[in-house]
Amino acid sequence: MANLYRDTGVVLRVQKLGEADRIITFLTQRHGKLRAVAKGVRKTTSKFGARLEPFCHVDVQFYPGRTLDIITQVQTLDAFGVGIVKDYQRYTAACAIAETADRLTAEEGEPVLRLYMLVAGALKALSSGERDPSLLLDAFLMRAMAIAGWAPAVNECAKCGDPGPHRAFSVQAGGSCCPNCRPAGSSSPSNDTLTLLSALLHGQWTVVDEIPHIARRDASGLVAAHLQWHLERQLRSLPLVERKAQPADG
Repeated sequence: MANLYRDTGVVLRVQKLGEADRIITFLTQRHGKLRAVAKGVRKTTSKFGARLEPFCHVDVQFYPGRTLDIITQVQTLDAFGVGIVKDYQRYTAACAIAETADRLTAEEGEPVLRLYMLVAGALKALSSGERDPSLLLDAFLMRAMAIAGWAPAVNECAKCGDPGPHRAFSVQAGGSCCPNCRPAGSSSPSNDTLTLLSALLHGQWTVVDEIPHIARRDASGLVAAHLQWHLERQLRSLPLVERKAQPADG
């Protein structure tokens, strides 16, 4: 058993395998994305129980297999799922976070420490219920795109770098655009929307809390469009994210 190895990770996805097994997709601290088999986990007598459900933060021991590694031990570090699954808005936001992390790590075994820490932090914040899940999701998406090199330009022109803010925004161009670089069909978000995007990216929550709710809705649309443009596919979980209606400002 000398080939055994351990890592800490977040459960992103589970898939049925055969009659009693599951394939578990982890985002781990040292090995990036890993897919491994949990033997007999669907049996009522399984020693793993609920430790390998989505959003769990666990310490796992693996044994290398021919195609997929085998999970031999699991210890719960943080049961984020307990505070997430009981609230539909938090649950849908967590599903979008997990799917985004899965899509951003196409290569298994490639170290992605910053993304792992970002996912764990976002799920912890969702589980605590202290902030609006929609804002936490948008903040996660903005920072995840920054890690991938896709963060939209907000405070400068995406094409020429001219300092902003600029009123034009084009997903295809990479974000805000000055009047000289503005492509046809660009949107015109408000200054509040652009301020919110910048604040979400940099974790300036005191600024976020002061932004009107209508700007939050517009920012969410821009973030989702920008992410899916770069992924070149739609996220299945994003349309299901529940964004609760807010009272009219003023």
